[in-house]
Amino acid sequence: MPQRPVFLSGKVMLDDGTPPPESVSIQRICAANPHTEAYTDSKGNFSFEVGQRLGVMPDASEETFGRGMGGSNSMGSPGSLTGDVSRLLMGCTLRASLAGSRSDSVDLTNRKSLDNPEVGTIILHRIGNVEGLTVSATSSLAPKDAKKAFENGTNDMKKGKWDEAEKELGKATDIYPKYAAAWSELGRVQEHQKNDEAAKNSYAKAIAADAKYVNPYNHLSGIAVRERNWRNVKDTTDRLLSLDPVNFPEAYFYNALANYEMKNFEAAEKSARAGLKADTDHAMPRMNQLLGVLLASKQDYAGAAESLKNYLQVAPNGPEAETVKKQLAIVEQKIQQQ
Repeated sequence: MPQRPVFLSGKVMLDDGTPPPESVSIQRICAANPHTEAYTDSKGNFSFEVGQRLGVMPDASEETFGRGMGGSNSMGSPGSLTGDVSRLLMGCTLRASLAGSRSDSVDLTNRKSLDNPEVGTIILHRIGNVEGLTVSATSSLAPKDAKKAFENGTNDMKKGKWDEAEKELGKATDIYPKYAAAWSELGRVQEHQKNDEAAKNSYAKAIAADAKYVNPYNHLSGIAVRERNWRNVKDTTDRLLSLDPVNFPEAYFYNALANYEMKNFEAAEKSARAGLKADTDHAMPRMNQLLGVLLASKQDYAGAAESLKNYLQVAPNGPEAETVKKQLAIVEQKIQQQ
């Protein structure tokens, strides 16, 4: 059977009626796992074919790596959708992702391939008083030519024109070396081109230009996770969460995981618990699994069982579900033996 694609389009607005100040990611949430599908343009508009992910860089919450927690070696990957795409949207929602804001959600469960692609306007509601910024203060100071090169570069990214994007973003930073947003986007392009060393350098320059701009910290933590450099993961997420303790549940998870890998179990438990409080959308169910493992290690089997059950309640079909079921069976056996 030929694939029957699903197209979606819409608009993102802030709750004051203005478009987002910078491009934001559009995420499809399935089984509590976020998959970035597209980005908004300068007016807040978006359109995409579900599952194609053209010009998309995975967010930190989508990273894949082995955990060493007695489970499988894959955290799960969004991959490409095949067959009748509409059948694979059961239980999925669509939302915008911008730190400092809470997004309305659009239910995708009943979407069919021939439906009107328009999903309407997704509203971002500002939340929290946080020190960190998702829009660099340096952006408003950029010269006109630098802003134009930045806009060209981000548009090239959305089209998957990575070489052109690198050239334009490099031009923006040449014109205005303190252009933190341009350095950060250049780093994302370099990550896509598998040049992590160049990406880390670009993110470092973004932070040097604007230490309160949170995006490069988030991207750096993703590279550190891939490299299994747990000290860097901890340090980077510590700084990110000190700037914004509200909007990065994935940073809490990686911070907890880094502390776990470094055998700082008390700190790992503290991060996991804080992350679960921050993760009101249940975007990181893996924190429940990690907390369950931590509690089991100190023989709090009742607490471990509760955490593992919470994972299965939030993500019954998640990539770790079978592993969690096995872990839960072991924990329940320990409870019976007490």
